[in-house]
Amino acid sequence: MKIRRPNRLARVIVRDWIILGASCFFSLVLPARTALQSPSQPPPTTSASPDGASSDAKPKPSADPALKLSVGDLVEMSVYNVPELNTKARVATNGDLYLPLVSHVHVAGLTIEEAQELIEARLTDGHYLKEPHVALFVDEYSAAGASILGEVFKPGVYPVLGQQHLFDLISVAGGLTEKAGHGIVVTHRSDPTNSFTIPMTRSLADNAKDNIQIYPGDTIIVQKADIAYVVGDVARPSGILIDRGTLTVMQAVSMAGGTNRTAKMSGAHILRHNAAGVTDVPVQLKKIQQAKIPDMAMQPDDILVVPSSAGKILGGRTLEAAIQAATMVSVSAF
Repeated sequence: MKIRRPNRLARVIVRDWIILGASCFFSLVLPARTALQSPSQPPPTTSASPDGASSDAKPKPSADPALKLSVGDLVEMSVYNVPELNTKARVATNGDLYLPLVSHVHVAGLTIEEAQELIEARLTDGHYLKEPHVALFVDEYSAAGASILGEVFKPGVYPVLGQQHLFDLISVAGGLTEKAGHGIVVTHRSDPTNSFTIPMTRSLADNAKDNIQIYPGDTIIVQKADIAYVVGDVARPSGILIDRGTLTVMQAVSMAGGTNRTAKMSGAHILRHNAAGVTDVPVQLKKIQQAKIPDMAMQPDDILVVPSSAGKILGGRTLEAAIQAATMVSVSAF
C-alpha cells in the first residue's frame, strides 16, 4: 500500500498554525508573569542574605515591638532589592549607627519600627533611593539575658534565646523555693519604670495564661511568701506560710502541732507590728476551739504567743511526784 505524503499546501497551513499559537503564548502568558514579578509589588517575605540572594531559612525570632535600641546592640539592616546596602553594625556609645550612604543615624531610645522609618527617610531625603524598604533585626542585645531574683533555687542572669516565656526561665533557675509567695514581679526592659505583678500558685499549669514572653534585659522577681509565727507552749514553734493569702489562728496552731497539755488557753495573744509600733491583740483560743466565737485571721509577721499555765505545770509535777511516791511504797511492800 502506498502512503501519501502531505502536499506542500498542507505543510504550510500546519506551520502557520504553530507560529500563531506560539505568538499568542508569548503575548499573553509572559506579560502576566512579568507583572507578578514587578518591582512595584511589596517586598517578598523571604529573608535576604548579605549578598542579596533570598533564602528559605527559618524566620528570625520576633522581638518585643516596644523594645528600644540601646548602646551595644548589634543591628542587622537589609534594604529590599539593594543588596549593596545590607550590613551589620553595633550601636556606638553615643547611640549612633554607622550605615552605608546615610552615615551616622542616632537610634538609641528608638523602637525597631521607628529606626526603620528614620533610615528610610534619610535614604529618601538624600535622593539615594525612591521608596526604600528597610528591615532591621537585632542580632545581639547589649543585655542578652534576663535577671531572675528572689525565691528561686538558682537566682542569676539567664540568656534569652529565641522566644522564651516566664515559666521556662523559672524552670531554668531551678524552680520555686518553699518560701516562694504568690506574686512574681516582672519589669520589661522596654518600660523600666512600670512593673507589674503576676499572681502565682504552686501549680504553674494553673496559670498558663500568665506565661508571658520574656525579652532580653527583663527582670523577674519571685516574691517571698508572707509568714506568721507561732511560739510558746505548742508542739512545734515555727514560722507558718500564709498560703493563698489567708491564715487563721486555728490553722496556725494546727500547723504548729497543736497546744501542749500545760498551755494556758485563756492567755494567748498576738504581737502585731504596725505603723504605731507593736500592739498586743488578745486571742480567746479556748472559745475559738469550742466554736463559740469566729476564728481570727492572722496578718504577715504576726506572732501568736501561747503561754504556759503555772497551775497546770505545778499540778502536773504534783501528780508526777504522787505517782513516784506510790511506786516507791509498792516496791517497799515487796
